[in-house]
Amino acid sequence: MTPLPQWSLASAAPDPATMPNATAAGGMSGSAPSVTPVAEPQEGGIVGYFDDWMDRANRAQDEQPHWMTPVVTVTPRLEQEVRYDQMWEKRGDGSTLDIFDGGKGLELIPTETNEVLINPPAYQYKGNTASPANGWLDDQFLVVKQRLLSANEQNGNYILTAFLGITAESGNAAFTNKTWVVTPTIAGGKGWGDFDIQATSGIAVPFKNQDSLGKSIATNIALQYHLLTYIWPEFEFNDTYWIDGKERGGKNQLLMTPGVIFGRFVIHKRIKAIIGGGYQFAVTPRYIDTTEQTPAYNHAWILTARITF
Repeated sequence: MTPLPQWSLASAAPDPATMPNATAAGGMSGSAPSVTPVAEPQEGGIVGYFDDWMDRANRAQDEQPHWMTPVVTVTPRLEQEVRYDQMWEKRGDGSTLDIFDGGKGLELIPTETNEVLINPPAYQYKGNTASPANGWLDDQFLVVKQRLLSANEQNGNYILTAFLGITAESGNAAFTNKTWVVTPTIAGGKGWGDFDIQATSGIAVPFKNQDSLGKSIATNIALQYHLLTYIWPEFEFNDTYWIDGKERGGKNQLLMTPGVIFGRFVIHKRIKAIIGGGYQFAVTPRYIDTTEQTPAYNHAWILTARITF
C-alpha cells in the first residue's frame, strides 16, 4: 500500500498575534512568526514502483551488452518488448506445419535483474497430408529470467542468466503433450567488439507421460555480427537430444539457422522496431518415417518481428 503523506501541522498552531505575551518560535515578542514548511508527499509503494518502471528498465539494460536477440536462440539479456514469430515448416514426410505466433508475446523487466515473459499459445496448421489438423499448441505461458552476472561493452561484454519456463497442457487434442512441462535453462554470452556468441542449454521435464515423451536437452548457439548500424547477420546451431522416451530416447537432431535481423529503428523515443528472419534446415539425423519424426522437420522459414519499449 502507498504510505500516507506526512503533512505539517503548523497551520493548526495558535496564531501568535492572538497571544500578546507569547514569542514566536523562540523569536522576540512582536516579531513575525516563523512558518514551518509543508512537507511534499513522497511517492512510494505501488505507485512509485510503476512510476519508476522505465528508469529501472534503462538501468537494467545499461548494465548488460546491447546485442540483438537472435532469431531462434533465447537471449540471456533482459529485454522489454512485444514479439511475434511465424514459422513455415516442411516435414520429412512431405506434410507442412504453419505455426502462428511461435509462443512469443510480452516481455517485461520488473526489477534490475529479472525479466518475465508472458506468452500466448501458438496456433498450428498441419497441411499437405491425409489427416490435416489445426489448433492450439501447449502454452509455455510463463518464463522467468534471473540475470546472475553481466557487464556492458565498456566493462567486459558478457552475461550469465538462469531461466525457468512453465508449459501448460492447454493444446488441442491433436497437438498436446497431455502434461505440464518445466524447463530450467542456463544461458550466457560473450562479445568481442562487433561479434558476439549467445548460447542456452535447458532440459524439458514433463510431469507425466515420461515413458512416452521422455526428457530432452535443447542447446542453442548463435554467432552474431553487428554490421553498420542496423544489420545483424547471424548463424545458429539448434540441437535437441532426447535422454529417454519410447519413440525418441537416445536420438539427437541438429538444425542450423542462417539469418539476419534489422534494427533497432526508432519509432518514438524509446519505442523501436526490429524485423528479421532465417532459414532453418536439418543436418542430422537421416529422416526415418516414425510416429514421432526425428528430425521434427526437414526445413523451415522463420519470420520474427518485435517492438521494444
